[in-house]
Amino acid sequence: MKILHHKTLKALLLLSLITVFTAGCSNSPVKHSSNQKQIKLISDENKPYVGFLIDTLKDERWYKDKKLFEGQIKSLGGQVKTLAANGLDDVQLKQAELLIEEGVDVLVVVPHDATMSAKIVDLAHKAGVKVISYDRLIKDAKVDYYVSFDNVKVGELQATEILKKVSSGNFAYIGGAESDNNAILFRMGAMKVLQPLIDKGQIKLVYDKYSDEWKPENAKANMKTALAENGNQINAVIAANDGTAGGAIESLASVGLAGTVPVSGQDAELAGVRRVISGTQTMTIYKSIQQLATKSAEVAIKAAKGETVKTNVTINNGKMDIPSILLDPLAVTKENVRDTVIKDGYLTENEVFNP
Repeated sequence: MKILHHKTLKALLLLSLITVFTAGCSNSPVKHSSNQKQIKLISDENKPYVGFLIDTLKDERWYKDKKLFEGQIKSLGGQVKTLAANGLDDVQLKQAELLIEEGVDVLVVVPHDATMSAKIVDLAHKAGVKVISYDRLIKDAKVDYYVSFDNVKVGELQATEILKKVSSGNFAYIGGAESDNNAILFRMGAMKVLQPLIDKGQIKLVYDKYSDEWKPENAKANMKTALAENGNQINAVIAANDGTAGGAIESLASVGLAGTVPVSGQDAELAGVRRVISGTQTMTIYKSIQQLATKSAEVAIKAAKGETVKTNVTINNGKMDIPSILLDPLAVTKENVRDTVIKDGYLTENEVFNP
């Protein structure tokens, strides 16, 4: 009996080692049934646990989103973990897997690629985790909620402000990343304003390109091409955001046109607002990140608790009509900068006027 007992123990030990080895070598993500109670890897399992997936922290504005969103989640009694993929789709998917395995109740996602990010939604829903699209809309997926600004209106405001400066001649459109649904919406809004004048022959859209990855250097190259193709005869530039505006303005400066050709922008980045004050950029768009982060955090906590979320519109993402909340953007010019971004505390007077 003693020998049998010893062999039994050895067999059990071997079996347990094989089991641990097999589990440790698996590359498959942990799968949860939507009915399965997940263990949250946080100190208090009764708190709503929110995962915040940001495309990148390379741009100034996203640090503000991160700080404000995290603060609001905590003030509402939740816990949050933020991960940034720095523009890499496979990294963002792996980060989603990680947060799901840690037991988040909801994922709030700023997608890098609007279509590729559909995989995140599928993965989350298999685990019973809800997904909120933050600022940028995830395409072709059953997103639970979308919180952003009226991005068509952003484009309308950009074109309208430029037309106040120049209402005829050769126009160039320097867009953002075509993989970002917002970039498409910005252009759509701008064209709603410009198209009637194009049809009349009052405006010629002589250049119309997106800028890969939203990179200023790509926008700079686009603007350089636009100038070269038109003998430097560009009368106005609709640039999709402050980064692309900055790139376009560098190319305009290289041929002595910075400050004489109106250029739009967006995001109210400090560098962009300073260019508005100096006169090389005509305007920018202020989208209150405080408002966006606050509203998104409120939606996230309610979704995590299974409570009803009130929305004000639906937006079709190619898969379905997504319950959405759209906030209003504001045009910022040299004349109203104190009444917008400074009054709201987004930037200080000293930052803007004393670089």
